[in-house]
Amino acid sequence: MAAKIKKGDKVVVITGRDKGKSGEVLKVSPTEGRAVVRGINLVKRHTKASMQSEGGIVSKEAAIQLSNLQIADPKDGKPSRVGFKILEDGRKVRFAKRSGDLIDG
Repeated sequence: MAAKIKKGDKVVVITGRDKGKSGEVLKVSPTEGRAVVRGINLVKRHTKASMQSEGGIVSKEAAIQLSNLQIADPKDGKPSRVGFKILEDGRKVRFAKRSGDLIDG
């Protein structure tokens, strides 16, 4: 099955603690059904000091369920569902169902 959300996409959180926030997808784990989004689902981690880094409490992004994310519409940035269509040249591309604009280009 084709992926509706890919690395580099701009997404909007539709439910949960960060509802309404948007960010760029950094990593997708399709087998787990989760994605890491820049600036979303921040958690605090206590890290031990090492030769490379100083110890302390560090904020970092944790994975979020794919079902809690939707693609940001290219026109207005609001959440949109994703559809697929085949172009005349035979390429399969994603498009935003809200506006009909192509996501893949």
